[in-house]
Amino acid sequence: QVQLVESGGGLVQAGGSLRLSCAASGRTFSVLTMGWFRQAPGNEREFVSAINWNGGNTYFADSVKGRFTISRDNAKNTVYLQMNSLKPEDTAVYYCAANTYYSGSRKDNRASYDYWGQGTQVTVSS
Repeated sequence: QVQLVESGGGLVQAGGSLRLSCAASGRTFSVLTMGWFRQAPGNEREFVSAINWNGGNTYFADSVKGRFTISRDNAKNTVYLQMNSLKPEDTAVYYCAANTYYSGSRKDNRASYDYWGQGTQVTVSS
């Protein structure tokens, strides 16, 4: 079992920045990939970014490339999502997810992840 807890969400004006954190606990040695997804009201949960736990390869949705960065601190078992130049359309609940069973699975596919956090709200005002 892997437990994930997100933090860092909040209300920010357009153009501002936020940094989300996802702290993992439990069988963290089994984590292969960590991902961030988001879900706005009425929309499906969509991929935002992912990072390989070892090696550090990163992946981004086109909508956030150049504005968001993802990083990890293996010693703290924590993944960060730095969000800059935020737009109102970035408003959503952001979820952290962990893939522990297959490193070759698609990083942008929700089905590739077997553990999820409870989510943190990000609201960007115009």
